[in-house]
Amino acid sequence: MLLELRVENYAVIDNVVVEFAPGLNLLTGETGAGKSILIDALTLLLGDKASADVIRHGTEKAVVAAVFEAEPSGIAAVLEANGLDSEGDQIILRREITANGRGRVFINNQPATVGVLRQLAPHLAVIHAQNAAVLGFDPESRMALLDSYASSDLSVTATAHAKWKEVSSRIADLERDEQDRLRLLDLWKFQHQEIGQGDLKFGEDEVLETEKRVLANSERIYTAAMSAFDHLYEGEGSASEQLRAAAKQLEDLARFDEKFREQAAVVESARISVEDIGTSLRDYAEGIQSSPERLAEVEDRLALLDRLKRKYGKSLEEVIAYGEELARKLNEMENKDEVLRVLKKQLAAAESEYLEAARSLSRKRYDAAKKLEKTVEAEINDLAMKARFKIEIGGTDEESNWTVIGFDQVLYMISANPGEPLGPVDEIASGGELSRVMLALKASVEAGKSRSKKDPAHQRTLVFDEIDTGIGGRAAEAVGKKLKALSKTKQVLCITHLPQIASFGDHHYLIEKKEASGRTKTTVRPLDLEDRTEEIARMLSGAKLTETSLKHAEQMLKANA
Repeated sequence: MLLELRVENYAVIDNVVVEFAPGLNLLTGETGAGKSILIDALTLLLGDKASADVIRHGTEKAVVAAVFEAEPSGIAAVLEANGLDSEGDQIILRREITANGRGRVFINNQPATVGVLRQLAPHLAVIHAQNAAVLGFDPESRMALLDSYASSDLSVTATAHAKWKEVSSRIADLERDEQDRLRLLDLWKFQHQEIGQGDLKFGEDEVLETEKRVLANSERIYTAAMSAFDHLYEGEGSASEQLRAAAKQLEDLARFDEKFREQAAVVESARISVEDIGTSLRDYAEGIQSSPERLAEVEDRLALLDRLKRKYGKSLEEVIAYGEELARKLNEMENKDEVLRVLKKQLAAAESEYLEAARSLSRKRYDAAKKLEKTVEAEINDLAMKARFKIEIGGTDEESNWTVIGFDQVLYMISANPGEPLGPVDEIASGGELSRVMLALKASVEAGKSRSKKDPAHQRTLVFDEIDTGIGGRAAEAVGKKLKALSKTKQVLCITHLPQIASFGDHHYLIEKKEASGRTKTTVRPLDLEDRTEEIARMLSGAKLTETSLKHAEQMLKANA
């Protein structure tokens, strides 16, 4: 649950702090007041891409922070995996966007990355934006929604697909036509020989860089080491000499007061440590060699290593690994027939493994689709529609259809009016119908996921950014009831322009744009019952409130409380 959202210097927002509560939290305001900006700011804390363009003019950075209450077991694994401490059942997120593009992320006041925010996002909130009704029906999103409802484990199919793809690629390399094969063989031999002649060793470049720095600065290093040796051990008034004198005085004091005996021992121990350091500094200085010849050798060797890294890998380890891969490929080429025989056996096994995983995934999708289409149809018809809804799963298990998520294709079909044939949702439904279908789908999927205690969705906050676009009247009231029902088990945040929906809120916040000292800024304030009545009346009648609109607003609030 989102407890608090704080936004500073973001777009037209100067400094806003909003405390949210359980249930249905509604945000309303005039067009352009900054309602969607507030949600955009929240998306940054869920790992969305940041831009310096959002920084308020005249300021150096924008800051977005939030406090979430979340199931400890849900977020603890993510935090632990990234070396971050947890704070019980609360998590504090903070993100800074600077003009130079070097933003910073903090989680529980510890430095973190945007990647960690993305890992935490499924445990905290999901945002259904204005364009979700359109984007939500592209092929990838359709499949993702069904898999989410089915709690499908895609990792088995993805792993099997990667294995099949890798073996297929190796066979393809070996079965190239003779001219291509010989040309590739020559290239691999040259690369393998070049890497092999380098006689590379792990970490060698780092060791040589250190040696180069020492050789290039040998005189300065020798002088510093011997100077430190003199100050610590051998020079007149050295630390060792001073500590020895102090220890002697403390020993004299100890004859009269025992409490100084322990302190004398500490000083004596410090003297011994200082002398040990001094000795090691002297030995180090004596071992320094000023050798222009060795420096030239080291520089030449580093130049060779840099050239190999530029050609074959970002690091020496990657170059060595590439050399080993080349050796494997050359061995396969030289023993082509035998290797092909082995690989084709592996390919048959990989194909069988993939098909088993993909078919199992497909069966799970079919079962889930039958359940989901019934639930969604009931949900849609609760939203002032008389529609039929069907989920069609197509695709065959032919190799040309194989992907990391199986071979299925999913279509969401709808008949929005009695007697009309089914057609793809994104082609048949109007804008208002799309919004309602998307809400019905999200409600059904979230309800299904909530029943799974293993799924983070049963804890997260749901955010709807003007999902009521294109509807009104009885349909708007039905959407309000659906959002209210969702809020019984989850925290729901909703931006709306419709009074029918606003009247269902448990908590109501007004977003306003004001001018102060020549600057425009957005403010957010919670509304009490009287303020809510006026705001809903404004939504009903416009800027000028009337007695009729106020009475209508009062009636709506009482009816939907």
